[in-house]
Amino acid sequence: MRPINGDDVTEAVAGCTATLRAAVDRHWRAVRAGRVEWDCHTTAVHVADDLIAYAANLAGRAQDAYVPFELTLDEGTDNAGLLHVIETTGALLAAAVRTAPPGARGFHPYPFRSADAEGFAAMGIAEVLLHTHDMAEGLGIAYAPPAELVTSLLACLFPHVQPGPAPWPTLLWATGRGELPGRAPVTEWRWNNNLVIPAERVTLTGLRPAAAKDLRLGGDGGFEWIASGPYEGTRDAAGMLLKAYEAGVHRPEFGVFALVRQEDGRAIGGIGFHGVPDEDGRVEIGYDLVEGARGQGYATEALCALADWALARDDVGSLFATVERGNTASQAVVTRAGFTRVSDEGAEFAYELRR
Repeated sequence: MRPINGDDVTEAVAGCTATLRAAVDRHWRAVRAGRVEWDCHTTAVHVADDLIAYAANLAGRAQDAYVPFELTLDEGTDNAGLLHVIETTGALLAAAVRTAPPGARGFHPYPFRSADAEGFAAMGIAEVLLHTHDMAEGLGIAYAPPAELVTSLLACLFPHVQPGPAPWPTLLWATGRGELPGRAPVTEWRWNNNLVIPAERVTLTGLRPAAAKDLRLGGDGGFEWIASGPYEGTRDAAGMLLKAYEAGVHRPEFGVFALVRQEDGRAIGGIGFHGVPDEDGRVEIGYDLVEGARGQGYATEALCALADWALARDDVGSLFATVERGNTASQAVVTRAGFTRVSDEGAEFAYELRR
């Protein structure tokens, strides 16, 4: 499992066009694309349309809706020409992903109204892989994408889905296209882009499982950090996220966030939840900062932003945090964020914030 990039888009598109060229002389309009309701021609146009739309939304930094245009083929375009269109739109998405600056996001409706470069790359790849499967199934052609690519795609867009014994069957099951032993059939599904919560001076950027894995192993998680890099608490939290993903209990909105300073795009710490809300709507929160970013109000700002986001949800009624007795700086952070001390027994103080 690793982050998705522009080269992965190119690989996915190359696999698609190579597979479908085996049936380029067939009448695609007369063949249904597997389990979907479209014929193979319509499905192929849909793939190209999505690829160019994702490229446009990322490159154009679309904010509230898709860039208002639509792909139209020239009259008489044959199957070979249609595959050329898929290659071209795939190249445009790959280029948009490669050239997007860190932190760039564009509009996508689900689930958090935006996606970053990795998200758009992954969504484009998902469209290519899944609909190539549909068309190949309808045309009677064998198709299976690279396992490593599918593993990374699952971790990026389906972090709520427990990894299965093999990635391709897991993706097909997760999108209602197949069965997986021991799991109920999927009739409705959505993928997940990472959540980003803006604050005044920092942005809370949700970690994906691949980034969490890299952080846990001592890497930078794909972020540029200020001197001395991630603090140990962030690496430990990343490990908790990874374990939750592997167990199939990870909910991305209740994960871990990197704190990215808006003035220079550098990461200065981490914040997040220790799990999902319990049956009473209570959820624990934790945070830390790189030493060079402490004492400047960043932790309070981030905690307030995350608390406001969480308490606006119907499934969260209260937040709590524990702080060591000797950590007066962190005690001041939670107090400034509106938390009230509810327990002072043992080596830690407990704080709570209710809706």
